[in-house]
Amino acid sequence: MDKKSEDALVTAAKSGDRDAFERLINHYYDVIFKFACKWCGNANDAEDITQDACIKLARFIGKYDGKSAFTSWLYRLVINCGKDWYKSQNRHPTPNPDTLERVKTESKSEDQLYAKQVINALYQLPEGEKDAVILVLSEGLSHKEAAITLGCKESTISWRVHEARKKISAQFKEEQSYG
Repeated sequence: MDKKSEDALVTAAKSGDRDAFERLINHYYDVIFKFACKWCGNANDAEDITQDACIKLARFIGKYDGKSAFTSWLYRLVINCGKDWYKSQNRHPTPNPDTLERVKTESKSEDQLYAKQVINALYQLPEGEKDAVILVLSEGLSHKEAAITLGCKESTISWRVHEARKKISAQFKEEQSYG
């Protein structure tokens, strides 16, 4: 969907057009689910978070002001839904790499094992660092776009990504020294 079509659809949905809202949900449902799955690391939890996000999208689409890309606003909505869902469940995200979107690799099983270890390390990061890494490295947002999505400075995103890389690297060096 091009930007002009997206803007028209969002504007129509904001004004109460149910067909436009349905088309918007149909277009973005997979995006919401995949992002929720990456964010929480568990497909079952991601389904619940996605449902909450769709409900909140219906309730709060009128608050989208168009100052950022719709997808940036949508990512923030999904992150907030995830945080709210885990609080309501009185638990923390528990990653299950086997239920995450499969790592597409044709190489040896060692590469797949390494990828699972990286994913597990990602979910052990503090929330802000994890959010920044997923938005930048997985979703392909620029540091500026991620900053808008998370409501912080671009330099904060840069720092969070840097810190996350440092922590993950240190974790692997530590594991290698024990192995």
